[in-house]
Amino acid sequence: MPSLSKRVVDAEKADGKRRIVWDSAMPGFGLLVLPSGTKSFVLQYRNSHGRSRRMTLGRYGTMTVDQARKRARELLVDVSKDQDPVALKAKQRTAPKVDDLLDKYLTDHVERHNAPSTQAAVRDIVDRIIRPKIGKLRADAVTRSDIAKLHSGMAGTPRQANFVLSVISKAFNCAEAWGMRAEFTNPVRGIKRYKENHRDRFLNDQELARVGAVLNEAEKLGLPWAIKASEATRKHLPKDAKSRRTPVDPFVLAAIRLLLFTGARLSEVLSLEWRHVDLDARTLSLPARKGGGRALHPMNEATADILAGLLRFEGSPFVLPRVRDPQRHLAKEVVENAWQRIRHHAQVPDVRLHDLRHTVGTFAARSGGNAFLIGHLLRHANISMTSRYVNRDMDPIRALSDELGERIAAGLSSAGGSSSGSSEQ
Repeated sequence: MPSLSKRVVDAEKADGKRRIVWDSAMPGFGLLVLPSGTKSFVLQYRNSHGRSRRMTLGRYGTMTVDQARKRARELLVDVSKDQDPVALKAKQRTAPKVDDLLDKYLTDHVERHNAPSTQAAVRDIVDRIIRPKIGKLRADAVTRSDIAKLHSGMAGTPRQANFVLSVISKAFNCAEAWGMRAEFTNPVRGIKRYKENHRDRFLNDQELARVGAVLNEAEKLGLPWAIKASEATRKHLPKDAKSRRTPVDPFVLAAIRLLLFTGARLSEVLSLEWRHVDLDARTLSLPARKGGGRALHPMNEATADILAGLLRFEGSPFVLPRVRDPQRHLAKEVVENAWQRIRHHAQVPDVRLHDLRHTVGTFAARSGGNAFLIGHLLRHANISMTSRYVNRDMDPIRALSDELGERIAAGLSSAGGSSSGSSEQ
């Protein structure tokens, strides 16, 4: 039995049989020679249970004799510590991938604990960004550098990058709880989020007046066509300007008005059913918090008037049904498309439908509401969320600053004080 060296390995030729040439210097270390002539280094050992194991270290040509001997020595040290390299390798080969983790995360966590809108957003991020980047990696082998690379590659969209990071972090927290990864090894830990510029948009008094005028115009006459200058002389356009208007679904107009008078989210308004409405008690059953169960919520008189004036379709449960299919509520896309035209004519092209909710919070603050009351009005989970909606306008702060300045000025000019330069003898 020779001591394996480059000269010995090169001299071994295929003889039509599968055989192993064992090394005389290191028990268990050998060279496997296949009938095809392929040569690979192997290591044979007994694990802590006395079972014989054999594993391939690498093919000769890509691994030298010295490299193979060094690797065999390292593995034998592991064996002496009651480790089993073959079992570990098999476990790694069958270990769940990130794709497997994400599948379980979506079904066992997201679908059970998140609102439908959040579920859709998470699925989109998972399928469009996370799976293509790290889906094929082993869940227990993902490193912080893997995640940092993904996150830094999205620097141009900081808000989305941070959302991706949050999804990955939650998924790996679940992986630890499910035994797919060791505890306290979340690879997101320590990665700094990008600074986000939160959107600061609400309707001021003048803008609100313009929106109101356009809503009234749309209700009575329809909205004028948006005609480009290059199209103004085309023959197919109606000559009568009154004919160049498009009617707007009254349920769409009611939806936008309800957003302004309730501060509710669009999905909450669209899914509202008549069983959620009590006009006598002037209450609405709205989600107590985003994605949560419904609870009674007071409605103002303007909201009650809108609801009382709505046409009801027999057999339809929805407050805002589709005219052609009353068994379904108004589509989100229909309202958003109408809002695009309304905001164009109201000259507020950057205002989104969700900014109407910001407007409600801001006007509530102007009316003297504190963060606690406004938080209940908007049904926020915590006060910190409320502050994002109410601290938008400079007017209340300016009024407070003016009042403070007047009081300080009055105190400074008060005749009741004595000069610091005078004293009684």
